Amino acid sequence: MGASRADVERAYEDNKLAQVLYHDWEAQTYDDKWSISFDERCTAYARDRFEAVTGLPDPLPYAKALELGAGTGFFSLNLKQAGIVDEVHVTDLSPGMVEAAKANAQKLGFAVEGRVADAERIPYDDNTFDVVVGHAVIHHIPDVEAAFAEMLRVLKPGGRFVVAGEPTRIGDWYARRLGRVTWHATKAVTALPPLRDTWARDAEELDESSRAAALEAVVDLHTFDPDELARTALRAGAVEVRTRTEELTAAFLGWPVRTFEAAVRPGALGWGWAMFAYGSWRRLSAVDRVLARAVPARFFYNVGITGVKPG
Repeated sequence: MGASRADVERAYEDNKLAQVLYHDWEAQTYDDKWSISFDERCTAYARDRFEAVTGLPDPLPYAKALELGAGTGFFSLNLKQAGIVDEVHVTDLSPGMVEAAKANAQKLGFAVEGRVADAERIPYDDNTFDVVVGHAVIHHIPDVEAAFAEMLRVLKPGGRFVVAGEPTRIGDWYARRLGRVTWHATKAVTALPPLRDTWARDAEELDESSRAAALEAVVDLHTFDPDELARTALRAGAVEVRTRTEELTAAFLGWPVRTFEAAVRPGALGWGWAMFAYGSWRRLSAVDRVLARAVPARFFYNVGITGVKPG
């Protein structure tokens, strides 16, 4: 991880440091941890999340796109492959993540411009981008309203921001509890002699994961009520604001699956497991779309939001 116990202690008092330490460490294993790829599976996922939030009201592709808190480039690079965006720029507070996103783009055969940047102070001129996107990012940002205002500043008049994959207040409550139970159960089971050599992570990796988990509690700053999130974007100056929630039964599966994947030895599960998990998630997501007709939005795990800069 590169973060000592002293680093972690200092990070409790300095959230920007915590964000950098945690995400620089995550950059090395992030794609494996979250089963991220840049093939049809994840391209379809990114496209579907974008369409679910926006309803695709604008002509495609968006000529010039910026991803905030881009991580390894999962959202913007897959949106490019889906034909939703063309020229891609990425920013992240973590230098490690910016480099990982640029490397992933290079492997895919195109280049992106990447900058280390704070989402509350985006280092681009006014009226630069046609679309600003983000995935699982604003819950890390101390001042969410300031981040929305910055998105609107760098957008061209009539440009759109699209942020997906943010935790709802209720969804985060049950997801974390499912994750903790799964983590402890997996550690206990894989420590048994028949599984220890092939499934268990070694002690050093578990110690690093424990330090990472400690930092995760620091870097995850917000959960959201969909209506309150919409009001935040409106206060920042957006118009045509819309939220969309997803994942209920899919989250009850997804969080134990993702935690289990993180708790076992890297490489133990293989691609077949990833496809099983993804297929199961897709089937339950279809169930959730039916449930959304009757279940209040605040009970779903993920919320996405879109808004437009006034023309």
